[in-house]
Amino acid sequence: MTDVSPSLGELTYTRTWDAPRELVFECMTTPEHLAHFWGPVGVSTPIDTITVDLRPGGIFETVMVNDADGTQFTSRGVYVEIDPPKKLVWSEEGVEGGMTTSITFTDLGDGRCETVAHQTNIPEMFRSPEAQAGMQSSFDKMAAYLATL
Repeated sequence: MTDVSPSLGELTYTRTWDAPRELVFECMTTPEHLAHFWGPVGVSTPIDTITVDLRPGGIFETVMVNDADGTQFTSRGVYVEIDPPKKLVWSEEGVEGGMTTSITFTDLGDGRCETVAHQTNIPEMFRSPEAQAGMQSSFDKMAAYLATL
């Protein structure tokens, strides 16, 4: 599910995962896992282009590569808050407005986890229906990957 507040530059993505909270958190914070699903369909993120320094002030950087033409897209954030396995927050100062992503991880008590990813200060181009569909496709890739673990 996606909630959109376009005038505020905010998006909220809610997703339920068929995996325990600890595993979902680990997948979102470990390069060995992230390389399997980070980025929308049609994009790969090679493990050697992922930096995770999991501490407040630490760097979170990825280089996504378009599978069709090799175009690269670098994103770089700084971790603001880390509370394993409950919460993860990073800010991307290089994105106009300083986009911030906050993810909460809720244990549903039955081996499943719900995440709520709330993004603020999102530039208009990242709020488009195509960008939102890309985010959802990344979540779909993550769900398929989790099913293999």
